[in-house]
Amino acid sequence: VQLQASGGGLVQAGGSLRLSCAASGLSFDTYTIAWFRQDPGKERDVISCISSTTGTTYYVDSVKGRFTISRDNAKNTVYLQMNSLKPEDTAVYYCNARTTDVTGWNYDHWGQGTLVTVSS
Repeated sequence: VQLQASGGGLVQAGGSLRLSCAASGLSFDTYTIAWFRQDPGKERDVISCISSTTGTTYYVDSVKGRFTISRDNAKNTVYLQMNSLKPEDTAVYYCNARTTDVTGWNYDHWGQGTLVTVSS
């Protein structure tokens, strides 16, 4: 299983970036995909996710209205469109794929992270 996150970079405040998470080696359409971010010295926190079947989305309050998550199951890829970026969005962004078996056991896979830097 491999998750490849890409799309990070340096952008000015107010700008936009689109992150991609390309998956291989798994039944992509059975996995919920989430984006996490992590500041140095802090915990990795979930900011958005999209479910495997209904495409239901979730956003943490700090990104609601600015970030949009979407998935293309035909391409095994999830996107995170980030608009109106703020300096506080600066972090390493990770994608996570999770599926749950019939016993309730979670299987998690992580991408390598992509750095987003927002300058003021």
